[in-house]
Amino acid sequence: MLNQLTISELTAKLDRREVSAREATQACLDQIARVDGQVKAFLSHDAADALAQADAADQQIKADVQKPLLGVPIAVKDVLSVKNQPLNCASKILGNYISPYDATAIEKLKAAGAIVFGRLNMDEFAMGSSTENSAFGATRNPWDLERAPGGSSGGSAAAVVAQECIASLGSDTGGSIRQPAALCGCVGLKPTYGRISRYGLVAFASSLDQIGPFTKDVRDAATLLGVMSGQDLRDSTSIPAPVPDYAAALTGEIKGLKIGLPKEYMVGGLDPEVKASVDAAVKKYQDLGAEIVEISLPHTDYAVATYYIIATAEASANLARFDGIRYGARVDGNDPIELYSKTRGAGFGPEVKRRIILGTYVLSSGYYDAFYLRAQKVRTLIRNDFLKAFEQVDAIVTPTTPTAAFKLGEKSGDPLQMYLSDIFTISCNLAGICGLSLPCGFTKTPQLPIGLQLLGKPFGEETLLKLAHAYEQSTDWHHQFPVL
Repeated sequence: MLNQLTISELTAKLDRREVSAREATQACLDQIARVDGQVKAFLSHDAADALAQADAADQQIKADVQKPLLGVPIAVKDVLSVKNQPLNCASKILGNYISPYDATAIEKLKAAGAIVFGRLNMDEFAMGSSTENSAFGATRNPWDLERAPGGSSGGSAAAVVAQECIASLGSDTGGSIRQPAALCGCVGLKPTYGRISRYGLVAFASSLDQIGPFTKDVRDAATLLGVMSGQDLRDSTSIPAPVPDYAAALTGEIKGLKIGLPKEYMVGGLDPEVKASVDAAVKKYQDLGAEIVEISLPHTDYAVATYYIIATAEASANLARFDGIRYGARVDGNDPIELYSKTRGAGFGPEVKRRIILGTYVLSSGYYDAFYLRAQKVRTLIRNDFLKAFEQVDAIVTPTTPTAAFKLGEKSGDPLQMYLSDIFTISCNLAGICGLSLPCGFTKTPQLPIGLQLLGKPFGEETLLKLAHAYEQSTDWHHQFPVL
């Protein structure tokens, strides 16, 4: 089944002319037809356009054109602009909006030969940890259809694990790539802030958002990161750092590298099976020649509160543009204020409204200093914790999530419990560093994936991928997929 291949396996077959890009794309489309009625990872996809892209790729393959992703079908979270495709952010407020341009990350995928197709489900405007906040219904975890795939990029993780695409793109503001990757059992990479241009990504919290890949193995994540990275003058926060050959770093040799184990992450709410799997992974790293060092990240306890002040404040400012005037859905009123309130009242879901209200409150006169300014100061302390730790170690290892996938509806009535799903992932975004989740085991009953999180220095993706690949190659977790 061609849809079950990794990027490197598929490109090797395409290079040898054993298969065509059309056959690979059709295999993905057939799998979507077969299983997406259960999984609900896709909001929409244009089969004719995907096959037309595949035919164009086949022509280039025949002409011996060399591109790293030529003929590879990749699906996209519904928060990234793809020219002439719908862009809804899983919200009603954008109505029938069609993107008029490509995001920079999409431009780079297309230039590398990828077949970019499909809109993947997500929490509305990327606000959530379960993909239950979508205006178009929840996505389900391919391992257990009664459970959440994580969020906000739940559709992106579920589509890869359900073998509906070869790889996918998501965005990560507080763990929205790594948390669903852990709960669904694939590789999810959140690059350093500024590594990949955010141009064409609909903003949730501009100082935290970052685009990244979901893949079936670490080598594929390295390939996609290499394609999408680099400075973009259209994004003032993108950094002119050189882009290494990430795939070349995957040597399997990690002897002498130091991995930090933060004592603050082994908390009371950590599920025993998750802890056992992470402990076994740490032991495996020791066997592979890495040195484990206990470290401290003393301001970890403040991360969730700090995040939900900064993220909601930035969200309230960013979402002000959705007003029913310039684009998207509109509910008419007798005056502009009534038009705004009716449009936003009907267009936004409850979680988005909750975060806009929270963010507007912390930015309001009299509360700005007490909340927003203080949160920014604590954010600096959290970043400094990491920079100090990275003076001693090359990377940090933690669980990705406190538990395996939870049942749909289990936490939706308690926002605080839902927010705590991201307790291990949030600090990475506040600090602007890179993070990766990869499979490190399963719970016994039911069988659900467990994720291992690796955190790296700013622009330290090379070391992060090297460590992830060495662990992956010494285990079998990345070969296990659910039967749907």
